[in-house]
Amino acid sequence: MRKRLLFWLVPLMGYGVLWLIFLTNKKRYLGTPLSDDSKPVVTVFWHEHILMAPYCWRFLRQNRPDAKVFAMISEHKDGEYIARLVEHMGIEAARGSSTRGGARALIEALRRIQQGWDAGITPDGPRGPRHSVAPGVVALAQKSGCHIVAMRYTATRYWRLKSWDRFMVPKPFGTITLEVGEPFSVEKMEYDAAKELIAARLGAPEN
Repeated sequence: MRKRLLFWLVPLMGYGVLWLIFLTNKKRYLGTPLSDDSKPVVTVFWHEHILMAPYCWRFLRQNRPDAKVFAMISEHKDGEYIARLVEHMGIEAARGSSTRGGARALIEALRRIQQGWDAGITPDGPRGPRHSVAPGVVALAQKSGCHIVAMRYTATRYWRLKSWDRFMVPKPFGTITLEVGEPFSVEKMEYDAAKELIAARLGAPEN
C-alpha cells in the first residue's frame, strides 16, 4: 500500500512543482516548429534535460494540436516515477531501454510510430555515461525511417544535482530557453557515424 501511494503521490507532486517552475519563468523559444502535415519524428534530448523536454515537444508540434508522443522510459523503479509524471503531461510511456526490455520496447515504439506518434528518447539514459549515445535511438530511427529532432534547454537560474547526468532543475523567476533543431536523417549511415551526428546535434552543455 505504501509503495502504491508513493507511485501515485510523488509524480503528482512533481508535476505540480514542474508546472510552478515553468509558470514562474520567462520563456524563449529557438528553432522552427514542424508543419502541420509533417510525418512522425524521433525527438532526442540528454537525460539531464528531461524536465523541459515535454515543453520543447509542445513547441515543436504547436502547428498540430492533435499530435501524440510517447517516451522510451526505463523499466527500472525510477523509470516508474518518470512514466507516471509524464502521463500527467499527456505523454505515454513505452517501457524499456538498451539494457532492460530493449527489444520489446523497440517493437512497441515502431508500432506507435506507424500509428502516427512521435517518439521521445534520452540517448544517454537511463544510466549513462553522460552525453553518450546508445544504439537504441539509431535502431529506432533507421528501422522506422523517421527523421530525428534534437531538443535542449538552458536556464539563467538552475540547480545541478550530484547525479551521474548532472540533472538540471530550473529555479523559479529566471528565463528558460527551449530549443528545437532541424530534422535530420541517419537512415543510411553506419552506427558509429550516426551516433556521432546525434551527439553533435545535441551538443555538450558547458557544466
